[in-house]
Amino acid sequence: MSARERAAEAAGEVRDPEMPMLTLADLGVLRGVEMERGMDGGETVVAWITPTYTGCPAMATMRDDLVHRLNDAGFPRVEVRVVLDPPWSSDWISERGRAALRAAGLSAPGPARRASGPVALTLGPPRRAPDCPRCGSAATRLTSEFGATACKALYTCTGCLEPFEHVKEI
Repeated sequence: MSARERAAEAAGEVRDPEMPMLTLADLGVLRGVEMERGMDGGETVVAWITPTYTGCPAMATMRDDLVHRLNDAGFPRVEVRVVLDPPWSSDWISERGRAALRAAGLSAPGPARRASGPVALTLGPPRRAPDCPRCGSAATRLTSEFGATACKALYTCTGCLEPFEHVKEI
């Protein structure tokens, strides 16, 4: 296995600090891992990550966790670069990641709605129709647009009456 492959495998094991059932790779935040040779001939692992939204407070932790994991895997020189274009989309969450969210009792996001051209201003909460991750019922209602983190909303199932968090489509 090449050094780049070993580095990519190690980086792919790093967990999201806010949703630890997901790796950064499953979340789609880890965009790539490459090896760069420096002027001194030494190799540096370069990992690219994209925040789930501007100002995401977990970015510093993600960066630090990537550096520590790669250092532990035998790569002493690591650089983490932030990529903002294209912006992250919840469509980048892998099927394995979506299954992990459901297994943890979270509702996985549906397809992101991307508009071309001007985006209409709406003051109400976006229309979502998440199924209950516990009983599967489509009879759910929004309880709060804000969950434990900014990327989640709180819903209640009117079938089983259980509350659950829904990862927002972005």
